[in-house]
Amino acid sequence: MTGRQDVCVTGLGLVTPAGDGWAPGWERVCKGLPTAVLAGERETVPPHLACRVGGFDPVRLGGARARRPDRCAQLALLAAREALADAGLDPARWDGARVAVIVGSGTGGAQTLESEHRALLAAGPQDMSPYAVPAALGNSLAAQLTIEFGASGASCTVNTACASGATALGMARDLLVLDRCDIALAGGADAAITPFYVAGFDRIGALSHRFGDPTGAPRAFDRGRDGFVIGEGAGMLVLERAADARARGARTRARIRGFGASSDAHHVVRPHPDGTGLGTAVREALAQAGASERDVTHVNAHGTGTPAGDRAEAAALAGLFPHRPPVTSTKPVTGHLLGAAGAVEAAFTVLAVEQGLVPPTANLEEPDPAIDLDIPTEVRPGGLGLALSLSMGFGGQNAVLAVTPD
Repeated sequence: MTGRQDVCVTGLGLVTPAGDGWAPGWERVCKGLPTAVLAGERETVPPHLACRVGGFDPVRLGGARARRPDRCAQLALLAAREALADAGLDPARWDGARVAVIVGSGTGGAQTLESEHRALLAAGPQDMSPYAVPAALGNSLAAQLTIEFGASGASCTVNTACASGATALGMARDLLVLDRCDIALAGGADAAITPFYVAGFDRIGALSHRFGDPTGAPRAFDRGRDGFVIGEGAGMLVLERAADARARGARTRARIRGFGASSDAHHVVRPHPDGTGLGTAVREALAQAGASERDVTHVNAHGTGTPAGDRAEAAALAGLFPHRPPVTSTKPVTGHLLGAAGAVEAAFTVLAVEQGLVPPTANLEEPDPAIDLDIPTEVRPGGLGLALSLSMGFGGQNAVLAVTPD
């Protein structure tokens, strides 16, 4: 694949429970060290497990950015700053009209919406912040980034539930292929460890109740899995056409060769039990990459640790890849970052192919006998070719990215 179809990753930025920055986050994922803790004692929800970004202080953003945006946007701003620095780009020197900003989020300004609603009910509208609406609106995530970096090209906040971050990266890739921009700042962010979302996910039966062993709770593909652990975080990537990156002497970490998207058209919460929709997205991503199923050397799975979700995903993977490439879930370390998950896991997939390392799946002690996959429990070195990053969202929305070394 050559020319405008050849899109590469030149910058990474991560702010996750695994670490502040891509390097500490990747190190912890490779060591398989979970981050879940027991929470909820002082909140208006029952006790629950959560994976939070540790030591986050919005004062680092400076000025109004430390006060007005929702936590979701603040995390995205920090991740974006790291990604642009990693790419060697200075927004003061670029043509902002040729820079696109595409960000995925499942919940947007959830913390602002809930806190301001509580203020409204408790004391009336006079107690609400004048910035409540702009901070809570879903589009504010992309808007904050465009304002921060003077990016006046195409921008939007994408919502495909827990596939949002991956969908945003796929859309950004499409914009580059279509010559609608020269640089795309893309990824995902969510910060929904809030009373509404914790209680809501718990009512569905999606959350783990392993309260006596928090760090052992996220158990993707394990016989004892009982749900996911809700997390927060942001992942931002800088995408450019390979020729443009070479022209400015940029380092390229990896290439995004293809993007596939599909819908199960099956159920508002449960995935199709055979994983047929996910399989469609995988085949589309491989077709764009000019590759076959046999070319896949690693899969970063959605792997939430829910009984139905893991089994459906495993069914799709087993049918697609009889050669059994290694399959990883990084959610046992980071928790489920909702709309940020697809972007963060795409970044981990980029690092995997760049460094030739398959990260482990933490907490896999007794693999589900109904799941026939090769799931490493220790980091596995070796040259990687094409890797896939898979994301699945409520409503049956799937997104798959095909990544290769540069």
